[in-house]
Amino acid sequence: STVKTSIVLSSESRKELAKQAKVTKEERRAQLDGRHMYLISRLADGIDLSEQQVEEIIISDDKFQLVEQFFAPSGLKKLLFFYQDVLQQKSNASLRPDGSTNNLPQKKLFITTGSTEDFTGTCAFFLRTSDEVITASNVSQEANFGMFDCTNGNILQGLEFFLSQIMIPALKSQQNWGAVKEGLKNSQIQEFLYEVDKFVSTLSSSRQNIEDKIQLTKVDIDIYVRNLQNPSDYINAG
Repeated sequence: STVKTSIVLSSESRKELAKQAKVTKEERRAQLDGRHMYLISRLADGIDLSEQQVEEIIISDDKFQLVEQFFAPSGLKKLLFFYQDVLQQKSNASLRPDGSTNNLPQKKLFITTGSTEDFTGTCAFFLRTSDEVITASNVSQEANFGMFDCTNGNILQGLEFFLSQIMIPALKSQQNWGAVKEGLKNSQIQEFLYEVDKFVSTLSSSRQNIEDKIQLTKVDIDIYVRNLQNPSDYINAG
């Protein structure tokens, strides 16, 4: 009787939670404006998802408030999205004999602070250029969008590609350097670009060193020494 009551209450609780989640999603959907649609459009362009799918994901995300904090005056400087495999537990999965359940990896887009989940896939990011409040009219100027791919957790390779193939070519073709009138002819700008190139070379060397590393195997010494009885045994063991 107690077990049956517990199951009924659990079922009712799940229904109530689902109802609350649906209400929250619709409230968030009603809040969406040009700023949100700009983010959604950029994400859909960069990731193999439709705008409708991205919208549904964002309004369902537990960290939806980070989007609003990004838009606020003097708000978050960055807004991060990870798109990668995440273990999803089947709702009807039964427990294994050892008490575990069947978990399957599934691609998922989610908002993140960047410090709570391992990064193993693609990162899509928005960076603020000022402390101004982000509005529907200025979001395309105030929020810079970018992505880098770190499939299988290869962060060094992803960062190296992002800098060498995207950022450095963009910087070297930049005509407007603000207060620096000479642009690329300015010695400080040239020094800056030189240091960025050098940093990318260091990344490349570090990545190659890691990929070429020698993995030592732990050896059980006891199998070689347990039966040593005379000098010839020691020579053979050596």
